[in-house]
Amino acid sequence: MKRFTALLLLALFSVGTLSACNTMKGAGQDVQKAGGKLEDAADKTGGTGTE
Repeated sequence: MKRFTALLLLALFSVGTLSACNTMKGAGQDVQKAGGKLEDAADKTGGTGTE
């Protein structure tokens, strides 16, 4: 019974870890898209450029 409980806990931990990785990847992509839109908006307004 102890072995079954240990395997069950290991499986639940693994699933939780893998789903967290996907969530963080998605959050990173969202932040990247938002940054790109901010850059586009700054380019359109003609702010101070470093070019």
